[in-house]
Amino acid sequence: MHRYLFAFINNLKLRWKMLVLVLPLVTLPIIVVGGVISYISTQQAYRGITQTARDDLEHMASFTIDLLNSHYQQFQVYKQDKERTFRLELATLSNLAYNVVEAENRQYRSGKIDLRSAQEAARKALRRVNVGETGYIYAMTTKGELKVHIAREGENVYGEKDENGRPFIRVMCENALKAKPGEVLYIVYPWRNAVLGDKYPRNKVVAYRYFPEWDWIIAAGGYVEETYEDLAFERRSFEELKEKIKSKKVGQTGYIFCMDEKGNFTVHPDGEGKNFLDAVDSSGKKFIREMAEKKRGWIRYPWKNAGESHPRMKIVRYDYFRPWGWIVAVGSYEEEFYREANLIRGRIVGSVTVIVIVVGVLATLLVFLAAKVLTDPINHMMAVIRQVKKGRLDEQMEVDTSDELGELAGAFNRMTAMIRQNKEMEANLAQQGKMASLGVLSSGVAHEINNPLGVILGYASYLESKTAEDEPTYKYIHEIKRESKRCKKIVQDLLSYARTPKPSLEPTDLNDLLGQIVDFAANHTDMHHVSIVKEFSADLPPVMVDGDQIRQVAINLILNAGAAMASGGTLTVRTASDGEGYVKVVFSDTGGGIPREDQEKIFEPFFTTKTRGTGLGLAITKQIVEMHHGRIVIESEVGKGTDVIVRMPVTPEEL
Repeated sequence: MHRYLFAFINNLKLRWKMLVLVLPLVTLPIIVVGGVISYISTQQAYRGITQTARDDLEHMASFTIDLLNSHYQQFQVYKQDKERTFRLELATLSNLAYNVVEAENRQYRSGKIDLRSAQEAARKALRRVNVGETGYIYAMTTKGELKVHIAREGENVYGEKDENGRPFIRVMCENALKAKPGEVLYIVYPWRNAVLGDKYPRNKVVAYRYFPEWDWIIAAGGYVEETYEDLAFERRSFEELKEKIKSKKVGQTGYIFCMDEKGNFTVHPDGEGKNFLDAVDSSGKKFIREMAEKKRGWIRYPWKNAGESHPRMKIVRYDYFRPWGWIVAVGSYEEEFYREANLIRGRIVGSVTVIVIVVGVLATLLVFLAAKVLTDPINHMMAVIRQVKKGRLDEQMEVDTSDELGELAGAFNRMTAMIRQNKEMEANLAQQGKMASLGVLSSGVAHEINNPLGVILGYASYLESKTAEDEPTYKYIHEIKRESKRCKKIVQDLLSYARTPKPSLEPTDLNDLLGQIVDFAANHTDMHHVSIVKEFSADLPPVMVDGDQIRQVAINLILNAGAAMASGGTLTVRTASDGEGYVKVVFSDTGGGIPREDQEKIFEPFFTTKTRGTGLGLAITKQIVEMHHGRIVIESEVGKGTDVIVRMPVTPEEL
């Protein structure tokens, strides 16, 4: 089988052979890696989403507990306020009743009526007073005998006990005997009045005072809840609370429900008021009973709703609200948690499929291009040969292989390098001839032009001093003077370039010298719009240079940088030691930069991009640096700025 397969491949063309071999090598790893990534990502998504979902359930349960607690605290404060107000009202009634008894006692003591009549009058007056709906005023002796009461008058209730078994009458009698004159005492006790049809005990508050002349304890009592202004308000608030809890959705179909410890649902979307203590899930487990017993925790159970074909797993976080004895539960189906994870897995599978298709197509195209790529080195050689034929001797063939083509490219590059060196030698000889001619010309220019320029400049200065600035001729005289100075500067630059003196070397602190130059240049009118920053190396050694010539180099470079930043910018002057016997001075500006085609000609004499420049400044600068056995290099990018790097030997060779 493999023999026929190899025969088939051998008969294919090169591009088809590469396709058969490369395509499986590209696509199979992608399929394997995509499958592994899909599995790991899905598992991580399941874990992360599960934890997030549990955190959400925890948060919802805490939120509901806080909601219930807020409602509970609100109405506790409301009840306490009403109880405080009710106590004051009872104290007022107790004092009024006391005053009635005291008034009748004064009638008796004045002799107007006898004691029996006085007590009877007081009894009638007190029995007519109501406290709330069912409260009243009563009086008894310190032995517990009721002297005034709406139903049990004449009975002895000294041993009467409240719903908690406390003998509250005896407590009242004992405290009354110890009370200070005029002091109002209070007692609160749970009481269930069967006559009124009470099914549960209610808290009763009693305010009482002791009247020692008759040995009467005068009391005013009533139920606290009867003083609430609007019981319907609390019921409405409670219903609103339940609706708020039921309106909170957990996921898509989850919800919050509450029940008491006996399994009675107090809050539920459709089971409110019913008992589900013995309800079982799809596996037969009594999950409600478990929640009622444990009161707080997590539970997971299968549940099948009406109309569903199979049960779904549900997870519930439940907590206990102690003031009401409620169990608050927040639940949702797990499949709703994992919906996003399943979507992620689907997206990953889809993405891997698309990647395999795209990579397969790209691999096919690349394989077909490979045949073309094999011929590209030859095409490149031909292109370089054509450029060299046109005189571009700097063109080089790329040598990136060691085969015959690479050897041929290397030989060709060496040949063009030799030709380029010969051309440079010819250019240097021509330059030396030009310099010799320039020297002769400079001597003549200095003699033939400087003297007439001096006369013109002198007369122009004299006429300028004798002419008022508002006269029409003043402007022309000023132009003559300025252009004469410019011509003189051109002659001086020409002479400086042609006759640059041999530098006089002496040890120089380059940082100190540059600092003086920078301070001087900063005050130059052409540099007012430029910010100059000094970054000098502290460990720079003394350098053997001609200070005056280096000053001329630095000023030329600084002023050139200022001209390049006409709209403002920053010039940074840095010094550093390279550890190889050289120091480096960098002039870095943020100007517009120098085009690449101009960088090769920037140091040539008379080349300038300025409208009024002579083109000799940088040529003189380079000449001075090279006479110090140094080098000057320009690194520039249009739109980003220019770095001029000057490297000087610490101790140059003998000049």
